[in-house]
Amino acid sequence: MSLASIQSIPTVPNSSSSLSKPGFRLKPGLLTIRSAQAADGPLRRPSIATPTVKPSVPPPPPPPAPAPETTVTLEFQRQRAKELQDYFKQKKLEEANQGPFFGFIPKNEISNGSRWAMFGFAVGMLTEYATGSDFVDQVKILLSNFGTLWTASAHIITAVIGSGVLALAWATAQLGWIAGPIVLFLFSFVTYYCSCLLASCYRHPVTGKRNYTYMEAVRSNLGGFKFKICGFIQYFNLAGTTIGYTIAASISMMAIKRASCFHEKGHDSRCGVSGTPFMVMFGVVEIFLSQIPDFHEISWLSIVAAVMSFTYSAIGLGLGIAKFAENGKIKGSLSGISVGEVTQTQKIWRSFQAFGAIAFAYAYSTVLIEIEDTIKSPPSEQETMKKATLISVITTSVFYMLCGCFGYAAFGDHAPGNLLTGFGFYEPFWLVDIANIAIIVHLVGAYQVFAQPIFAFVERTAAEYFPGNMFITKEIQVPVPGYKPYKLNLFRLTWRSMFVCMTTLVAMLMPFFEDVVGILGAIGFWPLTVYFPIEMYISQKKIPKWSNKWICLQTLSGACLVISVCAAAGSIAGVIKDLSVYKPFKTMH
Repeated sequence: MSLASIQSIPTVPNSSSSLSKPGFRLKPGLLTIRSAQAADGPLRRPSIATPTVKPSVPPPPPPPAPAPETTVTLEFQRQRAKELQDYFKQKKLEEANQGPFFGFIPKNEISNGSRWAMFGFAVGMLTEYATGSDFVDQVKILLSNFGTLWTASAHIITAVIGSGVLALAWATAQLGWIAGPIVLFLFSFVTYYCSCLLASCYRHPVTGKRNYTYMEAVRSNLGGFKFKICGFIQYFNLAGTTIGYTIAASISMMAIKRASCFHEKGHDSRCGVSGTPFMVMFGVVEIFLSQIPDFHEISWLSIVAAVMSFTYSAIGLGLGIAKFAENGKIKGSLSGISVGEVTQTQKIWRSFQAFGAIAFAYAYSTVLIEIEDTIKSPPSEQETMKKATLISVITTSVFYMLCGCFGYAAFGDHAPGNLLTGFGFYEPFWLVDIANIAIIVHLVGAYQVFAQPIFAFVERTAAEYFPGNMFITKEIQVPVPGYKPYKLNLFRLTWRSMFVCMTTLVAMLMPFFEDVVGILGAIGFWPLTVYFPIEMYISQKKIPKWSNKWICLQTLSGACLVISVCAAAGSIAGVIKDLSVYKPFKTMH
């Protein structure tokens, strides 16, 4: 039997269907079952007709509110830029927290830098505790202490060989063939021995801290009172040296003019020249150079000075040898200048004056500590410095022996006070001119080397006593095309110009080269080369009084004091004698 149709079924008894849930009813007409043989097709799964729901029409959206007018300002951009920076900084820190905390990786760059900085501070503090050198001193040591035995020797030779070598022939002529070389040797030995004592005082006796200058060594070893005495002597000697250099430079300028005159008019011509205009010219140049701050620290200045000093010294030695060969015989005598040429009293005074001239030629103790400060260690600085002193003193002594002895052999008792300007040499005049030009160039820079410490001391002292004085402390910016502005200080301009004028005036009043050189050598030799090094060595090594070593050192100091007093007396006597016939600003040389 086939079912045609079932119009309605109240319920469907099927437990597996979801329609059998309690309370669920089908509405009539919603479910239709057809026969598989009917025209409508096979029997299908009952389906639920989806009720037709009319779509609801949404209400029209409200009109949009007018957007507020926003203007992008500079402050707004800055705020956004700060927010971006904070964001990326925070992101970088978050990324840095990932991965291992230790190790040389980019993420640990910040922490590694902090650890290395702390390690560096720890090493610096331990080094300061062990050596007594603070951070600034350690930086100076690292930057400057690369010197060796040979560089130290070169520095000493450069410091020793200077214009004093030109007076050695005259000094040897006063002493003769026996006493002359012996005195040269004795001065070289005393200079070497006392320099070794001074080299031992490079470091502080208790803390081991370095002393960077001669005066610092005196203060750390001997105390304040002797430090002040040393400062006075040193500055007085520096001022006197500037006077001597002014005289020497003017004499060389005069020699150039006279050499041209002799070459044109003959050797017997009267070619008198006044030195006053040349001293004024030299003074004007020095006034200009004295206004350049730290002129003495210009790197190429020492190189130029070394080249010039070796140039004129070598020319002087060469001309002396040539003159000796031309004569064909050795002039001079065993006892020096004969009494017939000078009186017996004058011979004694001139012999003493020769001591001062030789002492001036060996004066370099005031720069020994500075040279030692350039030496690297190990080995210790004093060991290297002692070897360098031995090498340099032997070298300079041999050179001095040659200059003094060949000059004396060439000219005998008439050896000039300045070998290149006393006109023992006429030809070749161009070579003599080259030597004198080298002297002038050397002395132009050397004047500032000796004057700048005096300038700095006076200006520093004035600023300490008058800190509120605008004339002393105020600096005026002066524009210089192509360079940084020049700092003009009125006190510096006035004081330095006055100093140069005073030294030039004194040089005009006493233009006696060998006399001034003798005075300077006498003043500087005993206190600076002998006394203070011996006293510092005794204090540092704690040598007991009246011990054998103490007696020997004091005997050496006393003997050198006697020599210095005699040299000063002889030089002063020479100045008095020369002033008796000299008329300032009028005498022609």
